Amino acid sequence: MKELLMKLNACPEAMEWVGNKSWEECYATCHRGDWLLWLFKRTNPDDLQLLTLAKGHCANTVRHLMKDERSLKAVDAAIAFGEGKISREKLNTSTSAAAAASADAASAAFADAASAAFAAAAAAVAAAAAASNAASAAFAASNAAAKKENQQLTADICRKYLPIEVWNIK
Repeated sequence: MKELLMKLNACPEAMEWVGNKSWEECYATCHRGDWLLWLFKRTNPDDLQLLTLAKGHCANTVRHLMKDERSLKAVDAAIAFGEGKISREKLNTSTSAAAAASADAASAAFADAASAAFAAAAAAVAAAAAASNAASAAFAASNAAAKKENQQLTADICRKYLPIEVWNIK
């Protein structure tokens, strides 16, 4: 298994985790859905429908964090495409709309940040940045357990929608 991951340029953390595990052991015990999705995409490049189904269900785990209706519709479209209910064209339309939603959100955040920076004195900006960094660090620390839990949840979702029989790994 490690040789395959080396050939595919897996991240050092994944390589360390795999160690001398067999494919079957890796599949059964992997705690990271993102790793399973990455590996499936590289070993089953022609199975977009099944991969999209798994990705859609993984994205659904953070649906409550999505603020824009276009993002929600894109998750629904991914699942519908994975289930064979909509065409690739409809999926592409939906994902384009979600990308626009993401760009809109980023633009709005940038505009708000620029206005605040111009309005504040240099010292106030520096203080605000320090406070923001501290808040981000506290938020990240408090969410470490939630992140780990979500990684395990998405790994379980991957095993449900990408059963070992469909993988091109021997």
